[in-house]
Amino acid sequence: MLKRFISYYKPHRRLFIMDMLAALLGSIIGVGYPIITRKMLNDFIPNKEYKLIIIFGLVLLLLYVVRMFLGYFVQYYGHMMGVKMQAQMRRDLFSHLEKLPFSYFDNNETGKIMSRMTTDLQDVSELAHHGPENIIISSITIVISFAYLASINIFLTLIVFACVPLLLVVTFVMRRKMRAAFLASRKSIAQINASLEGSISGVRVTKAFTNANKELEKFEVGNGEFVAARKDAYNAMGKFSSSTTFITAIFNVVVLIAGGIFLYNGKIQFGDYSAFIVSVNLFISPVMTLINFMEQFQDGATGFERFVEILDTPTEKDSEGAEDIDRAEGHIELRDVTYSYDGSRDVLRGVSLDVKTGQTFALVGPSGGGKTTICHLIPHFYEVTTGEILIDGREIHKITMDSLRKNIGIVQQDVYLFNATIKENILYGKLDATDDEVIAAAKRANIHDYVMSLPNGYDTEIGERGVRLSGGQKQRLSIARVFLKDPAILILDEATSALDNTTEILIQQALDELCRGRTTIVVAHRLSTIKNADMIAVIADGRVIEQGTHEELMQKGGEYQSLYNLQFRHNVQ
Repeated sequence: MLKRFISYYKPHRRLFIMDMLAALLGSIIGVGYPIITRKMLNDFIPNKEYKLIIIFGLVLLLLYVVRMFLGYFVQYYGHMMGVKMQAQMRRDLFSHLEKLPFSYFDNNETGKIMSRMTTDLQDVSELAHHGPENIIISSITIVISFAYLASINIFLTLIVFACVPLLLVVTFVMRRKMRAAFLASRKSIAQINASLEGSISGVRVTKAFTNANKELEKFEVGNGEFVAARKDAYNAMGKFSSSTTFITAIFNVVVLIAGGIFLYNGKIQFGDYSAFIVSVNLFISPVMTLINFMEQFQDGATGFERFVEILDTPTEKDSEGAEDIDRAEGHIELRDVTYSYDGSRDVLRGVSLDVKTGQTFALVGPSGGGKTTICHLIPHFYEVTTGEILIDGREIHKITMDSLRKNIGIVQQDVYLFNATIKENILYGKLDATDDEVIAAAKRANIHDYVMSLPNGYDTEIGERGVRLSGGQKQRLSIARVFLKDPAILILDEATSALDNTTEILIQQALDELCRGRTTIVVAHRLSTIKNADMIAVIADGRVIEQGTHEELMQKGGEYQSLYNLQFRHNVQ
């Protein structure tokens, strides 16, 4: 863990060294005051060396001016080093998140992931800056202070330092309790972020159903856990701080009593005794710095642990020997495929399908039967439990994921659009496309005329998740994106089920154009939309229970006919 943390200092070695030198020099300058104080009390003042008093006073002032600039350097450039390290960690984390499989995001809430990328890494950044400075510089300062105090009176110094073991024992015992408490606190903050992200994303639903109080109740659950966790954390921190403060206060008592006895017995001069009292703070100050640093250390260490936890999550990886493919022909085969999301219940059980090149293949059946799962397995979003999936006769594990997915376009019922312009959302299908290609894709998706009616045209911002567009407009925008991608294989996962009939006709025209010349898998509840499919498979309870054309399935009088007649009896078309 420590080695991984240190690795983030490597790009900033020069700045780190300069920061440490500046902090060290500033600490050394701090020794100047007690040294000059001792000199004045023992020499200049008794001997009435007023000129030297002024000279040494001005020297001390000059040193403090230098220390001021050193302090600025440490505060500014030291923090900037921490920020740059934080940015690198955030970059690594984001890059890793982009490579994680779908299953990770199925099991981890967005708000909790965001908490690790923001709050946690902010604490890590502070630790990256202050950690070495507090540990290294404070340790060196303690050594310097010991040497200086020993030069005044070695015996008195040893008596003072005899309190250190007690301080170390208390620190060690209390630190373990603080570590557990701060970890629980960090988790509670992530829970609040997750609840907040969900509530804000669903605020329109909340308002529509007037359930603001319910959302407040849900939020207060996490908020209450946060208060309880912080209570434990601050309880542990309070015990730690009060105990260590008491022990450090003992140093002053020891100096006062032992020094007084030494002075009474003539073992130390008054000037040295006075300088020792002033100088003992050289030791107490870095000790207190280290003690107070423990809270920051706990925050930063806990944040880095949670950061590493994500980095250690296995990413999607191409199988050994996987190769890129250019433009696929589009022949898809599923051979005895079984799949389970959680390992306990099979969502698919021995599914076999053969989708010919250029064919429109429809999947129908009751909800939860496994249709969408099939759509997720073909682009290799999940790993099949058993069986295999082939594209053009090649098992998908032998194809790199990027080249496989470049050949597959997906249009879903729940369209995701980015908080960007219309043009930028369409360009997501092909980032290097020209403006003419974007416009051509929009025309084929029947969205160009609407876009041109907007004041800013293709530069119109559409809001978070396309909130400023209607459902049909969002769907056509997603279709334009796929037109631009121009994939060999198309997956339509209930692309029109949430639309009204008029809008559906417009979308269906665009989809018909999109399907032309491609292998297409259509998931549909409205059976009227897939009557002309080349092949239809009925999926129920994870199995293929029927397969054939519309006419063949209607003649069988099985599940498909029942579904079809039921829909038309209720006039659902």
